[in-house]
Amino acid sequence: MHDYRPAPLLEALGVCSEDEQLYRALLARPESTATDLASYVEWPANRVGRHLKSLLSLGLASRTPGRPARYQPAVPEAAVELLALRKQAAIVEARLGAAALTAEFRQPDAFTVIRGAEAIAQRFYQAQQCAQEEVLVLDRVPYVADASDVAYRVIYDMASLSQPGDLAAARSMGGSRMLRDVPLQLVVVDRRTALLPTAPDVVVELGPSRLLDALLRLFELLWQQASPLAPSMSGAGPLSPEDQQLLCLAAAGLTDQAIARRLGVAQRTVERRMQRILKALDATTRFQAGLRAGQQGLLA
Repeated sequence: MHDYRPAPLLEALGVCSEDEQLYRALLARPESTATDLASYVEWPANRVGRHLKSLLSLGLASRTPGRPARYQPAVPEAAVELLALRKQAAIVEARLGAAALTAEFRQPDAFTVIRGAEAIAQRFYQAQQCAQEEVLVLDRVPYVADASDVAYRVIYDMASLSQPGDLAAARSMGGSRMLRDVPLQLVVVDRRTALLPTAPDVVVELGPSRLLDALLRLFELLWQQASPLAPSMSGAGPLSPEDQQLLCLAAAGLTDQAIARRLGVAQRTVERRMQRILKALDATTRFQAGLRAGQQGLLA
């Protein structure tokens, strides 16, 4: 690999220069093995392995099934958007910490701090029972509603839906979506009361305030980025093996013409199938379609 090192572009989003260097290498050579990357960047295998783990945790790469393991780079546009969301979430969490301190030491009447597992469980239950219009939830585990007559919108962390039955339980909520790395836990009732776990067995309850407004904006932003947990692609059924391969090739950056050659079909066939997939996944770009299909477990 050449000694030239371009100026890092992702440091502001929490990506170190070495992670970015390996990500650039993976963009240049998608579907590489760890050995391929080690040869390309001229790093020891353990160094490559360490930074590959970092790329996976950051959502900048994914591992394909099979042996040897191969790695696909995330599309830069989608990856940077997710990193920016995490940064925004970190800022919100810092503000929440300040709010908790304010509630505890300066303005005890502005917030309520609830302590203890039993008291917290009771308050969550009471808040939902009092809901009249809508409950918004950010959670890391399948969430069960307590008020069937109220609309729920729930965003689940993708990693939390790995156990048998988790995905079915989440889908049963109806208004539920899934996102990689949900940044915090939150319940908002009727857009007037928010319950925020800030530490083990500690919850801060917020009323109408600028901080609650910021949390509502964060929820709506995450909701737009999350993928619907529909039983299938808007009634169109799961992705066929051919569609899965098409999306993977598109996500790797291949043009329609290159995909057509790879699949042995006409370019117009690829374009037609891609338009059908985009519509079924409620996506506007092929990259967004690949991301949503992966988040919903529609890709083998």
